[in-house]
Amino acid sequence: MPCCEAAQAAQPFEAAQPAQMALAGLRGLHLPPDPGLVRPEILAAIAGGLALAALAAWLLPSLRARPVRRAALAELAAARALPAPERRVALARLSLRLARSLGVEGPAGLDACLRTDFFGRGPGRMLTENLYAPGPAPDLAAAEAGLARLVARLRA
Repeated sequence: MPCCEAAQAAQPFEAAQPAQMALAGLRGLHLPPDPGLVRPEILAAIAGGLALAALAAWLLPSLRARPVRRAALAELAAARALPAPERRVALARLSLRLARSLGVEGPAGLDACLRTDFFGRGPGRMLTENLYAPGPAPDLAAAEAGLARLVARLRA
């Protein structure tokens, strides 16, 4: 029947029109716009990373010195609670340990490193000479105070 065929032929065409209209709104494949060679967000990320690296390099030496100083001050405080003969030995050990931590040889090297004469001619001399000699224990207040000042000055 010719009238049915015409109606059937019209239906697929009418159904195809909305699909074609929907596809007409789409655009073809294309590349995104060229951002150029310099992108501000990438430059900002690189600058921020370099600034953080510079800050870490600047702070690292001072952060590394603090545990040595903190441990030396704690050991000095612990030595103050000891009786005089043992306190003298503890202070002498502290000075040797401090010299080893700074990479120098003994109290004389510590004097050279810190630019003092505390162990050579100052009150720290009693911590290096005749450490186990019999007799009355010397007054260690000046040696303790001087050693505390040296430890407080540490920057290495």
